[in-house]
Amino acid sequence: MNAPTLAVLLGHTADAVAAVRAGRSLTDVLAALPAEVRAGTQALSFDVLRRLGSAQATRRLLAPKAPPPAIDALVTSALALLAPDKAPRYPEHTLVNQAVAAAQMRAPAQGGFVNAVLRRYLRERDSLDAAAQAAPEGAWNHPAWWIERVRRDWPDDWQRLLQAANQHPPLTLRVNARRGDARGYVERLAADDRAARVLGSHTVMLERPAPVAQLPGFGDGDVSVQDAAAQRAAPLLLGGDALPAGARVLDACAAPGGKTAHLLELADLDVTAIDIDAARLALVGSTLQRLRLPAARLQAADARATAAWWNGEPFDAVLLDAPCTASGIVRRHPDVRWLRRPADVGALARAQAALLDALWPLVKPGGRLLYATCSIFRAEGERQIDAFLQRLAEGAARLDPASPGHLLPLADNAPEGLDEDGFFYALLHKTA
Repeated sequence: MNAPTLAVLLGHTADAVAAVRAGRSLTDVLAALPAEVRAGTQALSFDVLRRLGSAQATRRLLAPKAPPPAIDALVTSALALLAPDKAPRYPEHTLVNQAVAAAQMRAPAQGGFVNAVLRRYLRERDSLDAAAQAAPEGAWNHPAWWIERVRRDWPDDWQRLLQAANQHPPLTLRVNARRGDARGYVERLAADDRAARVLGSHTVMLERPAPVAQLPGFGDGDVSVQDAAAQRAAPLLLGGDALPAGARVLDACAAPGGKTAHLLELADLDVTAIDIDAARLALVGSTLQRLRLPAARLQAADARATAAWWNGEPFDAVLLDAPCTASGIVRRHPDVRWLRRPADVGALARAQAALLDALWPLVKPGGRLLYATCSIFRAEGERQIDAFLQRLAEGAARLDPASPGHLLPLADNAPEGLDEDGFFYALLHKTA
């Protein structure tokens, strides 16, 4: 089968960008594409979405009257890909010619417009780039409200956080503790001519990303893809050897199952995994099967509606990986910043508070609850936990000093200097 042309990939990329602008998740858009164009479209879409703010501003400068939506998305995508880059994917003339060809496939009369806009950009790039970056969205490639929230939450680090969100993330792996360790797996990678380094007892970072299916032992369950920050959840909840074998553990909001699997890799537990999305919950079962782990009780349910699914027997430990804005993982999901709206932060914070209030009574006295979000917004982290503790009776809970709090995706802010995603963790012990 012939590889798809760049014009075809640009067409799919433009469709993906238009879909994100309309509120669709890029993950869902890519999943619906034919397999032969999916990887190429993903790579181009990621590049475009990381530069969408400046590209949109540039298009408005070049063509104040917006073209039809499909052509607007194509021109904007091409402008993003033509922006200065240390390692551009394609020569400029190739990109322009193929963008024109993509336009002619969908709207033949618009080919001349696309050609004129892109060639003018190349002639006047320096002045146009400077003008586009005069506005916050053009300068930082995030929505203005997002930029302001990061600035308020992290006044000393906001610029570096926004810059970091536009970098390519590392490929970090979790070695199945029942089947090996990090050092042994790095040796296997070296034998496969893949460079990697050990980050922890079961954490490995590849020097260069690779398709997961090509990783040694992936299909046999020896290893999973999981960011180093996300890998902190299971050890924090388990607290060393504090939980006995067979302890009852609830993983609320469990899909797609990475943290569920990590718990079962590290200990013999009686795990109940619930998620409101039945289709995504099925992924938990698939993950456990691939990793050859003991089964968990899977139940599609709203974790807040405990009367509908809880049998009344308390849990030794609860993992609440709460739904959030995902503001800490935008380098992996660059569409998130363009999908979210300002009101989403408050709505999600209210949902998080409801989950905390619903699940805390399920923890037995002496048990623990780990609250986690992949967010750098304080409203979903420390402010959420501060408010929850104030709602509880005095002395009812103790915040474990091992709680990392906010982990920022900056090397000098994360413990041990790891290249981690942004996360928040709070481990609470039930004292009464």
